Amino acid sequence: MITGERTLKIVLVDDHAIVRQGLRSILEREEDITVIGEAATAAEARAVVERTRPDIVLLDLKLSTGSDTEGLEICSELTARYPDLGVLVLTTFLDDALVVEAIHRGARGYVIKDVDTTGLVSSIRAVARNESAFDSRSASAMVRSIRTAPEEPVLTSREQGVLELLARGLSNRDIGSRLFISETTVKFHVRNIMRKIDASSRAEVVYEASKRGLI
Repeated sequence: MITGERTLKIVLVDDHAIVRQGLRSILEREEDITVIGEAATAAEARAVVERTRPDIVLLDLKLSTGSDTEGLEICSELTARYPDLGVLVLTTFLDDALVVEAIHRGARGYVIKDVDTTGLVSSIRAVARNESAFDSRSASAMVRSIRTAPEEPVLTSREQGVLELLARGLSNRDIGSRLFISETTVKFHVRNIMRKIDASSRAEVVYEASKRGLI
């Protein structure tokens, strides 16, 4: 570490203890990085960030068996509450829409978990410098998204599934039952779909989605 360079304080948010242990082992080999907290759930993430005030959060998008993208919501919350906090998504999911959504929600970077140690550490340091950090695949996803016509909403695969069941008239509870996710998670996805399609009601969502060829 260069003399006078500050140590980067990291919080790990991942629902697998073995992943957190591996990340801690890798990152603490670096002289300028220290892991000051861990969390397995969104609630734990809120608490540990409030208590430790890290520089960077390494955040998985999947934090429970009920939702593939619970991390998106906590990303929004953390970046809104702590404007100086750098959130780097470190996940197994690679979906163009998810990459874009994570960035829209305040993440400064998006890296897939099979990244090598050098790539991960470089991404962390880039985020610390308030730069964007992407591996080659997530960067390609960003490029593809830029080429997408801005007027066309981009739904995640989960949102598309919710939309299709919504169009069949199912309630949030029934949609959750079909997709094996909680009713609260369904409401979260419905809100996102309404925002992306610029609709104010469930009926309008179905109408607009039909016009745009989404269902």
